[in-house]
Amino acid sequence: MDLKEKIANEIYITLKSNYDIKVDLNQIKNNIEVPKEKQNGDYSFPCFVLAKELKKAPFQIASELKDEIQENSVIEKVDVVNGFLNFYISKSMIAKETVEKFDEQKEDYGKSEIGNGKNVIVEYSSPNIAKPFHIGHLKTTIIGNSLYRLYKFLGFNTTGINHLGDYGTQFAKLIEGYKRWGDEYDFSEDPIDKLSQIYVRINELCEQDENVLNECRETFKKLEDGDKYCVDLWNKFKDLSMQEFNKIYDLLDVKFDSIKGESFYSDKMGEVLDILEKTGKVEESNGAKIIDLTSEGIKTPCIIQKSNGSSIYATRDLAAILYRARTYDFDKCLYVVGEEQTLHFKQVFAVAKLLGLDKKYTDGLEHVSYGMIRLPEGKMSTRKGNFVKVKDLLDESIAKVNEIMKDRDIENKDEIAKEVGIGAVIFDTLKDSRSKNQVFDLNSALNFNGETGPYVQYTAVRTASILKKANFKPDENKEVDYSKLTDEDSINVLKLISNFEDILLLAMKKSEPSIITRYVIDLAESYSSFYNNNKVICEDEETSYARLYLTYMTNCTLTKGLHLLGIKVPERM
Repeated sequence: MDLKEKIANEIYITLKSNYDIKVDLNQIKNNIEVPKEKQNGDYSFPCFVLAKELKKAPFQIASELKDEIQENSVIEKVDVVNGFLNFYISKSMIAKETVEKFDEQKEDYGKSEIGNGKNVIVEYSSPNIAKPFHIGHLKTTIIGNSLYRLYKFLGFNTTGINHLGDYGTQFAKLIEGYKRWGDEYDFSEDPIDKLSQIYVRINELCEQDENVLNECRETFKKLEDGDKYCVDLWNKFKDLSMQEFNKIYDLLDVKFDSIKGESFYSDKMGEVLDILEKTGKVEESNGAKIIDLTSEGIKTPCIIQKSNGSSIYATRDLAAILYRARTYDFDKCLYVVGEEQTLHFKQVFAVAKLLGLDKKYTDGLEHVSYGMIRLPEGKMSTRKGNFVKVKDLLDESIAKVNEIMKDRDIENKDEIAKEVGIGAVIFDTLKDSRSKNQVFDLNSALNFNGETGPYVQYTAVRTASILKKANFKPDENKEVDYSKLTDEDSINVLKLISNFEDILLLAMKKSEPSIITRYVIDLAESYSSFYNNNKVICEDEETSYARLYLTYMTNCTLTKGLHLLGIKVPERM
């Protein structure tokens, strides 16, 4: 039984003994939190959650509970602040419980069985073919990769899907542009850049001439109908694109279990339209087929077929939901897509309820939205041709780390620069809440002394170096003397480590990798304070072993936290 369970049990027994109330032990435990301010104890229980059922003010409930809960070998003190019941735990008990809990899993510390038997799909990255992989794609790729790793670590049967944008009028535009100007370009070098230039040109022409735009729409219909010229060109664009995308994925160490474009669902949309037609909900509007969603609180109708009979990406997303439910039997399907697509997913999720699927599938659909990412130069657009390619950004970051480390006598410097440079980009992208609009500043991301990836990586490297210097091996037969870890610096580190599993569960619940990012910063800073104030390898053998074990715990936790963010820990820095 861990410390939270022990506190929850005390509250549970007190409530059952003194109130006529239906109370759940797990619910109590799940509401116990670590206070932000150290003076408010080690753990806190918000009595607001009991106010409605007990019909009392939270402060009164907290005061009554405090009077009944007995102080013991675990709980040294209980007090009340506003409506919170604050618990102060014996320092030796914090050390004992945390070390013993860690010792059960060691390098797998933080794992849980919460995901056993459950299937989760994470859809992320999803770039459009024939366009450069620019910084606008960075956030979905990095957030999605972190969530994919997190769900896997927590025991879920997790499927990562790259849902390529390889269908729609934009590709018809590219085909039309290629027909007009393809002979002007040499595609043997930087083919995606050349296709992007054509895309910019055809968009400009479409804006000037409505007839050209109509030709593009008709070309898309030809593509859907299997016209050989259009299909062959489209396949060429797709192959060239994947070659470029895979270079980025290799650098970021991002992998997928399935890579399927929107086109995969082109022969599956007929069934979707048939099912929806039978519901009687399909209406015609200016020749297009729509579904009115006002009953769902959505003012804008969902278009499921254009007036010329061609499909729209909402229909393809509906076909994908149907396919994924049948293929993966998912409990949850996450779409890591920018917040500008919020209305689209509201519409699609609402229409999905009409597909005749089990409620578990439609309840499991979740849009993991995120804010815009931009550089200090401002907003970017592939349509206008002003964008920053991720490959260029990663190469620049690696080059800057090489420059920073040029005077250091380190083996494998290029590999280390790669791990630090890419780690810095990933960490900075995940540092803030995903919903926040972000201005990405590479110089700030590469600060080795700030709240950055390189700082956390350096702390992990330092802990590994200390353990190597001491030739430390966690000895299962050698016990840690918990009394050697009751000083304030050690307790601060231990309290953070004890909370690792809860941090991961919270990050999963909120689909928010920044919770892990904030956590590893706090742990790195806390260990640095411990290291600066205490000699780890010292003359007293028991003290030395206890502090080395604390260092080992920190190293494992930081390394795992960084891994779940998609960041490697170098051998040296």
